[in-house]
Amino acid sequence: MAALMAVPAAAQTNDSPPVSIGDPVASAKLAESGQDDAGGPIIVTGTRIVRLNNRSAAPIATTTAAEIAAQGATTIEEVTNRLPQVQVNSEQNFSDSEGRQRIKLRSLGYERTLMLIDGMRIGLANSVDVGIIPNALVDRIDVLTGGASSVYGSDAVAGVVNFVMKKNFSGIRIDGNYSFFNHNNRASAVTEAAARAGFNSPLGMKNDGGRADVSIAAGTNLFDGRVNISAFADYRESSLVRLRDRSNAVCEVVTSSRTSPLGCSRASFTPAGTIIPQSGAFAGQVLVNNPSGNGTFIPINSGPAGTSANPYDDHAFQRPFHRVNAGGFLTAQLDDHVELYSNVLWYRDKSYNTILNRTYNFGAYGTDPYRVNCDNPFLSASQATTLCGANAGVATQYGTFDLRYRFDSQPLVRQQYINAGYRITAGLRGRVLDDVWSYDVAGMLSRAQLETIDEPFADFAKVNRALDVVNVNGRPTCRSVVNGADPSCVPFNAFAPFNNDAALNRYIYGDASGGIAKRIPRLLQFVGTVSGDLGKYGITSPFAEQGLAVAVGAEYRDEMDRTDYNDVFRQNNGSGANSRATQTILEGNVELSAPLVERQSWTHLLQLNAGYRLSKYNRLDNKFGTWKIEGIWSPVEDITFRGSYNKSQAAPGVGAAANAANIFWNTGFYADPCAPQIDGANPNGPRVPSRFSAQQCANTGLPTNLYNSATLICPNDACTVREGGFALRPETAYTKTFGVVLTPRFVKGLTVSVDRWLIDLEDQLEFFNPLDWLNGCLTTGNDYYCRGIKRNADGTLSSSPTTSPSTGWVSRGSTNGYRSKSHGWDFQGQYNVGLGNVGSLDMSFNGTLMTLVGSQGAPDITPRDCTGYYGSGCGESMPTWAHQFRTTWTAPSRVASVSLNWRHRSGMPMTAYAPASTGIPALPEADKRDAYPGIKAYDWFDLALTFDVNKRMTFRLAANNLFDRDPPIVPDSRSRIGLLRGNTIMGYDLLGRQLVAGISLRL
Repeated sequence: MAALMAVPAAAQTNDSPPVSIGDPVASAKLAESGQDDAGGPIIVTGTRIVRLNNRSAAPIATTTAAEIAAQGATTIEEVTNRLPQVQVNSEQNFSDSEGRQRIKLRSLGYERTLMLIDGMRIGLANSVDVGIIPNALVDRIDVLTGGASSVYGSDAVAGVVNFVMKKNFSGIRIDGNYSFFNHNNRASAVTEAAARAGFNSPLGMKNDGGRADVSIAAGTNLFDGRVNISAFADYRESSLVRLRDRSNAVCEVVTSSRTSPLGCSRASFTPAGTIIPQSGAFAGQVLVNNPSGNGTFIPINSGPAGTSANPYDDHAFQRPFHRVNAGGFLTAQLDDHVELYSNVLWYRDKSYNTILNRTYNFGAYGTDPYRVNCDNPFLSASQATTLCGANAGVATQYGTFDLRYRFDSQPLVRQQYINAGYRITAGLRGRVLDDVWSYDVAGMLSRAQLETIDEPFADFAKVNRALDVVNVNGRPTCRSVVNGADPSCVPFNAFAPFNNDAALNRYIYGDASGGIAKRIPRLLQFVGTVSGDLGKYGITSPFAEQGLAVAVGAEYRDEMDRTDYNDVFRQNNGSGANSRATQTILEGNVELSAPLVERQSWTHLLQLNAGYRLSKYNRLDNKFGTWKIEGIWSPVEDITFRGSYNKSQAAPGVGAAANAANIFWNTGFYADPCAPQIDGANPNGPRVPSRFSAQQCANTGLPTNLYNSATLICPNDACTVREGGFALRPETAYTKTFGVVLTPRFVKGLTVSVDRWLIDLEDQLEFFNPLDWLNGCLTTGNDYYCRGIKRNADGTLSSSPTTSPSTGWVSRGSTNGYRSKSHGWDFQGQYNVGLGNVGSLDMSFNGTLMTLVGSQGAPDITPRDCTGYYGSGCGESMPTWAHQFRTTWTAPSRVASVSLNWRHRSGMPMTAYAPASTGIPALPEADKRDAYPGIKAYDWFDLALTFDVNKRMTFRLAANNLFDRDPPIVPDSRSRIGLLRGNTIMGYDLLGRQLVAGISLRL
């Protein structure tokens, strides 16, 4: 029986020989926790061959159910983020994502990491939400380094993350976890900057960010144990933590020079009300209502409270979410050779980002500014003069302006995300022909519905009607009420500070709803595998005990990705064409495992493995093949050398493939850079010559005599764009791994592995905009760029989009780029030692040394190595070194345990300080920051206690980030990295110390 939440105290000893799950360190870890045999088929990540002592030639990092329980995590991504092989992200919690949880390995992207449940895909690539998996249902998580396409197909380029589920449960089990953050907000350079900007900072101890996770599972065995049925339900929720709830994120800190102190970003929307006249003597000046209420305008950010504001103070640092999971498992032994199995997983997640309650600047609606009647009773004489000039007080005249009013007294509005989906798997498996052959035939249907509901827009017409106010018997009244056009109009006094009129707020928002973008990805998968041990037929090396093993399989996938937009979305965003794309894949594969030498005096083990897969995508012109070659050599039992070389590929996703094939034309993305240009300093004056030379323009196919000719000017400077049209190829990665495993007999219980891995990716898919092609071609003349430009015979880049022109355009869309590289070392270790009457001690180590995180976007670009750097040109990248080292003491009879985990990340300098040898594009000296040149090395410690109250109750306590280490301050993080993350980057326990309490009841 597999418990739904395995913990060290609850684990059962197992007298049967341990079963290998491929990697010796991972197998030793599972054997220590009693999880090496959960009572069902052994799932070995990285192979379809079925036999009890499978061995992997590539390292597998395993996270056990005991480790998940010790952490007290609420979401799966919290667990995987601790693995040094994973590039840390937190899509469930933070405000710059849509709530889905995905995993990216080795800094190579989500779309190159294949995520599986029990060896089958979770869903459509890059639309997966691993939150479909409740933590309490996970038996272990395997991370396989490097490519595995010959076994699993496309997308297994950076590696594979396989979630192995608990099954065959009997009884009733209830598990619950509650956690919160216990953080001391300390004074820092950020709080000093906030004080200078007039923003208050939280200081002192704060408890917030509560999370809860409750699950119940029940299962039973029927018909003398031949049938097992189990079901579960799980509820998870998380409460809001805002950016301003942390002293280091109370405002977005920016710097203006190498030595300048931190400053806070300021909002153009203010609680005093921002007024920007559009005509007259004050046109373009950014003013605010005087907070004193004396009826004057003063410059924005001029000092008094209310004249400046923090644009991000109410954004979520931890986003609220509510998630429900449910499902069930069925296994039925129909006869000695046929087992029916099935499982259903369902989830629904709702989360939101908090957004300030405010009007929108008129540019969000179009080009017409807001209008106020010049005799508006809310206007003082001074204000009327500023907005209307000589027309101040004239009843028939209007002043135009932009209005940016922030209603701090009113409830926040929300951007919401609703992600729901299900995954159904069913199959037959068993052994036949004297148990020589095993088979597994399964089908899987995965469907999700991912909804983004934008924040509602205040109605532009209603704001204008509310600004058109007249005096009726001494009472300000909307003109639309007087003339009957809108009897419900509420007057808007936008010319007094701190308007807190709830009726006005309800009126201008009215029944407005946010636009809805709905994405529906669906994957249908059928997999059939036959695996056999040919040693039973005498096909065995004369020096080996086991025979040749083989697996032959076939797979069919049907992919669909649909996106729908409602009318409100189209109206608010000016775009939103519905789309639907499909793709089918047919594949066949074969694997071989050949033990050549076993238990000989001169060699303990010599084994070769190989695999090949042939894939055919209906949207690609040609078939393509992937393969692997692996070797394992143990000269003696204590030492094992292993290595593998494989070719993996990632085919274009269904959306990218469809968009590439769906060619159409439009305009509006660029002006011809070789034509006379608009003078930015004098837009209505004469045009100025192109900044590119005649020779550079010749690179784009322009005859020299037409250089800088006015005939090249496209109508409205909006030249023609061809969308799509490049034949896409699969990305190809060649992965090499080689290492050593040490299991010294003179140190009983110790297993150590060191592995080198090198992933070299070619033909990386890139998305190019027209200016990417043009700028690349103009500056390099390389055909890699120039192929995207097709001029007409007269040199122009303008053609009628309705004629499907063969020339006269620049392309836009996905195409195969150049290459990326990810190289490093993995270090793993497991040491299990008995302490006699005082219990046992178990130590587990997992570390990664990155030696290359590189890319080369085009043939003319110098290859760059971003290892250990963050910032412009590298994003967040990965630290040079990261590890976690967990030590667990377990009491006799396993009634209690104490576990200490040490996590470490090495320092990371800014890219502005990178030497030329890295190939990172040089940045100006002004981009350096003397006070913040990078991030120092970080260490965290997590403590977990587990004890059995009785045989049916287990209690857990944990403190993650025990010493409440603050995350690093990273000024300008949004402009340098592109995401709003509270003046820091991921991977650094952003919210402080987390306290966790949990309980498990077995009934």
